[in-house]
Amino acid sequence: MSAQSPARWTDPEQQQLEERVAAAELAWLSMDVDVQTLRVEIDNFALIHHQLLGPLYARLDELDALVAEAVAARTGLPEDLRRAAEARRQVEELPDLDALFDSVQEQREQSGKGEEAAPPPPAAPARVRPGKEAQRVYRELVRRAHPDLTTDPAEQDRRAAFLVRVNEAYALGDAAALEGLSAEWSTAPEAAPAVDSPDRSDWLHRRLDWLTDKIARTAAEQVRLEQTPMGQLLALAPQDPDRLLEQLAEELLAKAADRQAELERLLGARGPVDGSGPTPVPVGDNGTDPTDPPSHAQESHTMFAQIPTADAAAVPADAALLDVREQDEWDAGHVDGALHIPLGQVIARLGELPEEKLYVLCRVGGRSAQVVQYLVQQGREAVNVDGGMYAWQSAGRPMVSSTGQEAFVL
Repeated sequence: MSAQSPARWTDPEQQQLEERVAAAELAWLSMDVDVQTLRVEIDNFALIHHQLLGPLYARLDELDALVAEAVAARTGLPEDLRRAAEARRQVEELPDLDALFDSVQEQREQSGKGEEAAPPPPAAPARVRPGKEAQRVYRELVRRAHPDLTTDPAEQDRRAAFLVRVNEAYALGDAAALEGLSAEWSTAPEAAPAVDSPDRSDWLHRRLDWLTDKIARTAAEQVRLEQTPMGQLLALAPQDPDRLLEQLAEELLAKAADRQAELERLLGARGPVDGSGPTPVPVGDNGTDPTDPPSHAQESHTMFAQIPTADAAAVPADAALLDVREQDEWDAGHVDGALHIPLGQVIARLGELPEEKLYVLCRVGGRSAQVVQYLVQQGREAVNVDGGMYAWQSAGRPMVSSTGQEAFVL
């Protein structure tokens, strides 16, 4: 019969504390991943939102100013003149968002090139004299975390990287940051005493307090991100932001059509606002004669009259086509040989677009008009197919489906 070694006695309270620390570590890491993912999603959504919808917002602001100026020109009233001047001033004072986003993208690209990117010019150093508390914590941290206290190369690198952060906080005289770094160092897993060490329980308590604070700070950051304008917007459709952008574009197109109709009614009415002059020219919701039958292409006529447009029947048979509809729309019916990139992915997949003249399609012409306007701004040769796939189908142009069934426009 072989002798059995006695089982090691474990303090039940310490074992429970070990489990609480492990659970807190898992909760913090999971929450931190969620917050970092949310931050990236919001940043990407904000960039695409600006690139695709920015021209629509700018056009709405311009139409508001034009309407106000038309009203002021007809009435001559001081209040109307003030409103017109204010509306025009708001348009003129808008920041150059295109330049801003281009600058952000350029900085991101440069940051990914490592040493090839030219560093920004250093700011003039501020004269800071650390207080006595900052000096005390700094000296203590240097004594505890100095790389020469270990012979392990990996541990030396870790300590050196940590001291870089310590020196940065000390240079700013930031006593609170130094206290936080002190707590981080003393509660780091690398500093944990052995399981059977008498100091283990005290370290577990300090580690749990540190994790609790990190969880609270991470939760607060998540709430802050969710409450930002872009965070609230993304929360409306977190699983399908592309559809959300499409819906927003349609709403903006409708608002712009209303503004344009109001403007054309004002410009068409040649008499004073009291109605004593000639009868105003009838104008429909899209700036057209309301007696004309509606068409699917009307959503884009007013907003994007300045971009290159072609009738579906006139598109060359060998033209390069880009379809920006969603997958289910594409599967139902599309042009054989067309390139399919949904609206929300266009910016990220610009490198896939051919260099030749590009004809862009969607269902009725609104989404494709946004893409064409963006591509034209980037110096690309692009044409919006007026009326989209509905016009393509009405013109008798060939279509295929992904399922092999009869193609149709969804």
